Amino acid sequence: MVPDFLRSFSLHFSRISLLADGSFYRASYRSCCSNFLKMDPTARLVLFLLHVVTVTCSTEPLVDVVVDRYDIPKVCPREVQTEDFIRYHFNGSLRADGKKFDSSHDRGKPFISQVGLGRLITGMDRGLQGMCVNERRRIIIPPHLAYGSVGTGGIIPPDAVLVYDVVLLDIWNTEDKVQIRILKKPARCNRTVVASDFVRYHYNGTLLSGAPFDSSYSRNETYDTYVGKGHLIKGMDKGLLGMCVGERRVIIVPPFLAYGENGSGTRIPPQATLVFEVLMVDIFNPKDDLIVEVKEAPEGCTRRTVTGDYIRYHYNGTFQDGTAFDSSYQRNSTYNTYIGMGYVIRGMDKALLGLCIGEKRRITVPPHLAYGEDGVGDLIPGSAVLIFDIHVIDFHNPKDPVSITVTHKPEECKMTSEADDWILYRYNCSLMDGTLLYSSDDQNSPSTTTLAANMVIPGLEKGLIGMCVGERREVIIPPHWGHGESGAGGVPSSAVLFFELELVELQKGVPEGFMFVWLGDIPDPLFPAMDLNGDKEVPLEEFSAFIMLQVEQGTGRLRPGVDSGSVIKDIFNNQDQNKDGKIVEDELTPQVNEDSEQVKRDEL
Repeated sequence: MVPDFLRSFSLHFSRISLLADGSFYRASYRSCCSNFLKMDPTARLVLFLLHVVTVTCSTEPLVDVVVDRYDIPKVCPREVQTEDFIRYHFNGSLRADGKKFDSSHDRGKPFISQVGLGRLITGMDRGLQGMCVNERRRIIIPPHLAYGSVGTGGIIPPDAVLVYDVVLLDIWNTEDKVQIRILKKPARCNRTVVASDFVRYHYNGTLLSGAPFDSSYSRNETYDTYVGKGHLIKGMDKGLLGMCVGERRVIIVPPFLAYGENGSGTRIPPQATLVFEVLMVDIFNPKDDLIVEVKEAPEGCTRRTVTGDYIRYHYNGTFQDGTAFDSSYQRNSTYNTYIGMGYVIRGMDKALLGLCIGEKRRITVPPHLAYGEDGVGDLIPGSAVLIFDIHVIDFHNPKDPVSITVTHKPEECKMTSEADDWILYRYNCSLMDGTLLYSSDDQNSPSTTTLAANMVIPGLEKGLIGMCVGERREVIIPPHWGHGESGAGGVPSSAVLFFELELVELQKGVPEGFMFVWLGDIPDPLFPAMDLNGDKEVPLEEFSAFIMLQVEQGTGRLRPGVDSGSVIKDIFNNQDQNKDGKIVEDELTPQVNEDSEQVKRDEL
């Protein structure tokens, strides 16, 4: 059974170990001193005696390499093994006087070699074993494992003990492959990168030591290239395969699959392992066509868009990674255009065909059917795949007529509305997506009009013609029969309007320009019929009584929708030619139209 004080001793000296090849790793004794006084007396005595032995032994010639691992990284995924290639910086000095005899730092160039195959002095071959990238260690090499009793080149004297301060920068092996570590993968992945795809991705590039050499983020633009066609280093061509849009992964590329012996510029040294942290932004293939996904299809679709139609739709535009670039909703205005006539990108021209009013679709447009390699300024980068989520509000064709559907017709229909009639009606006016614009139920006064008097939009007049009292209709009015490209208060430009109509009251009218018409034969002679008291004079009161009698008997009709007293007074004033307040027989004499030479009578 091991005593407690020996357990404590073994913990304090856990950094001193014996390798299989007989070399030693010796940790700095200083790391133990802080805890020395905390130990029990027996343990302190043992450690003191061991210290004396160590100090005494240190004055004797070294028999093997001594390694002081004075800075070890917390994470060490890989340690140097025989046949590994390494890249490292070092300072070399003589132990006797501390004089520096060589330094890779002074040359500004790390040292590159293979370990364990005799390409280094034996002591370095042993001292570098088990080292981690970014580890710093001091390697003390006795003469027989260095340059022996001869020394070298007048720089290292005979029987010199050498001290190397080393920091490891890179490890690789000829058997290495590209390493991939997935950091994040989206839940939904419709496609992955394959050879011949064109990709856009962001990356941070570092050496294995963590030193950065490049970043697309710092340029604020993605790296855009084909995969598997030799446009990338071999390791990236392999490392990008299988990625999804939105995926993040770390790709570690050994030197012989990167820039090899030559390196690249001043930032990537020769024989450097490269580490890329990649975010995939976009994927497409030059052979890709549109991808159309129907999100919502309305029932009872009787008509679909065709070439030449004019469409109004809302959309959200995003890139494949979900980044938004445009939205009609934010402008609170639909996008309006003709279909199939080159007014929009080719992909959208194709995608807008075959749609129903109210339909929602997701449209994925590859760059060769969108804005290509050039993109659009700062808004859309070159070679970007675009995704549009669209909602069709309405569409029409410039040749469309007014569409009328009768939804209810009373069994008894004695007369129907026509030009010059006065009508009272109820209505709801909506856009084709159901957005209510106006309703007669919200008005302070009834909705009335005289047909063919240009008092309402032409399409509504068409919808009101030929109705019976009590009849209900649905009327679809294209913009060229409505408010046109300009729109109106509350009505968007080029909007198709949907009216629900009900005729409530109908008064038959008189032709334009008339205030009273005879419905039968005119009394002949007229003046005696008008002169009710036979005094040869007809004042306004008597004239009014005569006209109202004709209306009651159905032999005459006043202009509807206006005050009857005002109409009768206007008629009287027209007949009272001398303006003396009464009509006499001579004032009813027919007049000759000089242009047509035909006899013409005014309202009476």
